[in-house]
Amino acid sequence: MAEISLKKRIRGWMAFDWATQPFYTLGLTFIFGPYFAGVSFEYFSTVHADEETAKAASQATWFWGQTIAGLLIAFTAPLIGAYADSTGRRMPWIWFFAILYLPFTWALWYTDPTGNNIYVILLCFNLAFIAAEFMLIFVNAILPSLGTTEEVGKISGDGAAIGYWGGVLGLFIMLIFFVNKGDGTTIANLAPVLGLDPETGEDFRAVGPFIAIWFALFIIPFFVWVREPKTANRQGGVSEAMTDLKHSLRGAWERKSLLNFLIGSMLYRDALNALYAAGGVYARLVLGWEIMQILVFGIVGAITAAVATYIGGVFDKRLGPRPVIRVCCYILILVCLIIVGMNRESFFGIIAIAEGSALPDIVFYVCGAAIGGAGGAIYAASRSMMVRHTHPERPTEAFGLFALSGKATAFLAPMLIALFSTMTGSTQLGYVPVIALFVLGLWLLRYVNPEGDHAKWSKSAVPVP
Repeated sequence: MAEISLKKRIRGWMAFDWATQPFYTLGLTFIFGPYFAGVSFEYFSTVHADEETAKAASQATWFWGQTIAGLLIAFTAPLIGAYADSTGRRMPWIWFFAILYLPFTWALWYTDPTGNNIYVILLCFNLAFIAAEFMLIFVNAILPSLGTTEEVGKISGDGAAIGYWGGVLGLFIMLIFFVNKGDGTTIANLAPVLGLDPETGEDFRAVGPFIAIWFALFIIPFFVWVREPKTANRQGGVSEAMTDLKHSLRGAWERKSLLNFLIGSMLYRDALNALYAAGGVYARLVLGWEIMQILVFGIVGAITAAVATYIGGVFDKRLGPRPVIRVCCYILILVCLIIVGMNRESFFGIIAIAEGSALPDIVFYVCGAAIGGAGGAIYAASRSMMVRHTHPERPTEAFGLFALSGKATAFLAPMLIALFSTMTGSTQLGYVPVIALFVLGLWLLRYVNPEGDHAKWSKSAVPVP
C-alpha cells in the first residue's frame, strides 16, 4: 500500500470535525435540543398542573441527562485513554464508538411527539453524545503526530474552523429543506422534503437520520487517510493501564503548569458550555425571541466561530495558544456583563431603551457572534495548549485527562445559574457566576507555561507511520 502523505493525514484528521460538528450544532443546541424541550414540556404539562413547574421539569430532565453523560465520560475517559496508550491502539476505539454513534443518532427520529418515550430518546441522545466525545478524545490524541508544537495550533484551529463550517452548512440545509417555520413551509417557502409532516414533528425529528448520514459520509476520509502503527507501542492490559493512570494523575499534580491549565480550562470551558446551553433560553425568556430568530442567531454564531477559529489558529501559530485563550476569555466576560445588564427596557437600569426598539436584538446578535467566535477559538487553542503538556508516548491518556477536566464540573455552571436565578429572582443575574468562572480560569492561566512542558520530552512531534 502506498505511503499516505502527511498532508492527506492532516486532511483526514480535519474531516472528523466536519463529520461530527452537526451533532453539536443541530442536535445539542439549535434543533433537536429545543424540540426535545418542547416535547418534554408537553409531557410534563400532563403531570404538573402548574406551567412553570412543567417547564422546570422539562429543563431539569434535559440537563440531568447531560450531567450523567458528562460524569460517565469524566470517570472513564482517562482509564480508556490509558489502556489505549498502553496497547498502542487508538483506531479500533474510534471505529467502535463510530459504530455505536450511528444507530443512536438515527434513533432520534423515533421521538414520540406526545413525549411518551422521552426517557428512551434521552438515553439514545446521550449514548450518541458519549460516543462522539470518546471519539474526540482519541482523535485529539492523534494531533501531536501531525506537526511540531508550533504547527499544531494552526492545524487545530483549521480543523475546528472546518468543523464549524460543517455545522453552518448543516443548519442551512435543515432550515431550507426540513424545518417548518410555523406556516407549514421552510424558511425558503418550500414544503418540507420527503413529505415530512410538521404536525407530528417529523421536520425536527429528521435531524437524527440527517446527522447519522452526514457522519457516515464525511468520516470516510478520516478512516482512509489516518493511520497509526500496526504494532503496539508496548504490551499492556487493564492493570498496566491503571498503573499508568495513577502515575499520570500523580504527575499532573506535580506538574504545576499542567495542573493550573487543567483546572483553569475546566472553569472557563464550563462557563463557555453554560453560555452555549443558555443562549437560546436567554433569547426566549428575556428578549421573547421566536424559534426562527434563535436559529438565525445560531447561524450567526456558527459562521463567526468558523472564521474566528481559523484566525485564532493563525495567531496560535505566531504567538502560542495562551494569548489566544486570554483574549477570548476577556471577550466572553464582556458578553456576560452585557447579558447581566441588558433587557428590553434598559442597559444596567441606567440607559433607557425605547419600547419596540430593535437595539437589544442587534446587541444580542453581536453577543452571539462573539460567543461563537471566542468559543471556537478558545476550544482550538486549548487543544493546542494540551499538546504542549502531552507526553509524546501517552497522548490519548493526556486527552483523557483533558476530557476529565472538561467534564468533572459540568454540573457547576448550570447549578450556579439556577441557584443565583432563584436567590435573586432574576433571569439575568443568574449569569453572574459565569463571569466568576471566566475570571478564575483567566487568573489560573497566569501560572501556565506558554510553551507547556512538552519540551522536556521532545522538541517536535513524534512521527507516526
